[in-house]
Amino acid sequence: MVSADPPNPDLVFRTLSRMQIATTALVVSILAACAPATLPPPAAEPKMATVDAAKEKTEGFLPLFNGKDLDGWIGDTKGYMVEDVGGAPAIVCGPKGSNLLTKDEFGDFEFRFEFQLTPGANNGIALRCPSEGDPAYAGFESQILDNTAEQYKGLKEWQYHGSIYGVAAATATALRPVGEWNHETITMKGRLVKVELNGVVIVDIDLDKVAPDGKTVSGNAVEGLKRAAGHIGFCGHGDRVAYRNLRVKKV
Repeated sequence: MVSADPPNPDLVFRTLSRMQIATTALVVSILAACAPATLPPPAAEPKMATVDAAKEKTEGFLPLFNGKDLDGWIGDTKGYMVEDVGGAPAIVCGPKGSNLLTKDEFGDFEFRFEFQLTPGANNGIALRCPSEGDPAYAGFESQILDNTAEQYKGLKEWQYHGSIYGVAAATATALRPVGEWNHETITMKGRLVKVELNGVVIVDIDLDKVAPDGKTVSGNAVEGLKRAAGHIGFCGHGDRVAYRNLRVKKV
């Protein structure tokens, strides 16, 4: 019997090292593929909402929409139209709609409105933004989004409905089924921001705490953190979203 030469330890070590590296890479790839996608925030039961126009008027709320045309609005007035939706006038984002802003600027305010989504719709509420630039970065944008749409699975937490884009994620959702009207209130007072959807508070933040020294969860600079006032408006992406019963009160 002829015995084989003993194996070269260096060769064995190098071979094992390559095998271990390859195995580790494969495991990492499998785990990444199997990792659950980021899901929308937990759902809460929407509450019934009633609008007492007389009471709101005494409280100082003023309409932002005259129910007839886009008088009082600037920006993409061609991309939005006024339509009768369910028996009431509404501002509707068209196929090419982008940013539609109030002519007036607001600092501390409470903004109440109703909106109706279509399947997969994506829009946003511009807050304290200038008349130029992307509201999500030049000011703030609170997301208006069909969280249930398949194409939005795996978004960042701060991209789902109600979130202050790139700054703070909504902690819950209370969206009604697509096609139904939702009631929402956005309040900005100094550094405090609150978003209430169908009677459920989904954002309640202090900007100085969620973005200390201007550092955001998205890693992007948001100039709105430096602004004390600006326009309110709609940030369209060509998806049909209807808005009605828009009113605001300075606080």
